[in-house]
Amino acid sequence: MNQPAPKKPEAPAPKKPDFERSLARLEEVVRRLESPQLSLDDAMKLFEEGVSLSRECQKQLEEAEGRVEILLKKADGKLVAEIFDPESESES
Repeated sequence: MNQPAPKKPEAPAPKKPDFERSLARLEEVVRRLESPQLSLDDAMKLFEEGVSLSRECQKQLEEAEGRVEILLKKADGKLVAEIFDPESESES
């Protein structure tokens, strides 16, 4: 009698690239694109990667901005969410 093969554990969902790692890779891509010895084909591949990394970083920044809120307790006891403004924090 054939026994069913044991189930393989499901592979975890691909993790979103780390922002700092993506930014560092984007900086490396820019440095390589500035190289005069780079072939056109390699430059196009790097440019495509750079555009993709730039979009991913921008998306992550927008998501972070949406999550960064400060809760303030008003006099009437209600909590109000306000967008975090780093410039106003530095002035205090």
